[in-house]
Amino acid sequence: MPEPSVEKTRGEWLEPLLGRFFDRPRGWPSLLHYDEMETGMRVEELVEGDELVVRAEMPGIDPDKDVQIHVRNHMLEMSAERREETKSEDKGRYRSEFRYGSFTRTVQLPPDAGEQDVKATYKDGILEVRMPLDKKQAEVTRIEVQRA
Repeated sequence: MPEPSVEKTRGEWLEPLLGRFFDRPRGWPSLLHYDEMETGMRVEELVEGDELVVRAEMPGIDPDKDVQIHVRNHMLEMSAERREETKSEDKGRYRSEFRYGSFTRTVQLPPDAGEQDVKATYKDGILEVRMPLDKKQAEVTRIEVQRA
């Protein structure tokens, strides 16, 4: 059987890699926008009345210590760090298990999302972020061209 060519081998790994950066939602190549499979954080976006609601699964974290939320440049960034450790001792045997990891998810906000008055709550392993939608921010302003 002939050896695979270098070009074919390169193509086998290069094509999926390039697809990860250029086949993004909204057409933006990005290193910051991770899929749920990479981060372990599933996200849901919806509009309720005049608010944008973003919910993220974050089970097993302490929202007071482990969650960071930032809004800047029309991006919502949610990150959490999980640290879990169990220890047990039975009949002279000692057992210790630990799990830890960091999770970050960045969501591009729509043009009418207000970056002020953002509220976040955490209940039953779900982080919910709510922000107002302002239709005036999404309006297009026509600019007249002046002759010089």
